[in-house]
Amino acid sequence: MTKVILKKKVDVRSTALSEVKSYARKIWLAGLGAYAKVGQEGSDYFQELIKAGQSVEKKGKKAVTEQLEAANSQIDSVKGDVSTLKGRVEVQLDKVEKAFDTRVASALNRIGIPSKHDVETLSAKLDELTALLERVARKH
Repeated sequence: MTKVILKKKVDVRSTALSEVKSYARKIWLAGLGAYAKVGQEGSDYFQELIKAGQSVEKKGKKAVTEQLEAANSQIDSVKGDVSTLKGRVEVQLDKVEKAFDTRVASALNRIGIPSKHDVETLSAKLDELTALLERVARKH
């Protein structure tokens, strides 16, 4: 009976080893098959990927261009609004400046400080008097 048990153990081992060898061979053949398929179909698949990429790139560029044009349009609109607003602000600043100048001149006049116009008028009269005195002095 001892001999029978040994035979069964040897048979189990050789069967398991045979199954492992068979499974390893199938894995090897599957790998070779995948390699062959990639070699045959890989080039076609790669070309399909390129075409798909070009299509996506074209759509992306179109979307970016459309958004850029829309943004530029909005910027142009805002520029027009800013120009209009700038003109209004300049007019208001001119009004404020004139009102300020008028009030300062009025305050200076009240405390007896002559204006630029008063000084220029006085200077012109002084020039006339100087010229008149010089003529009178030459005659004598």
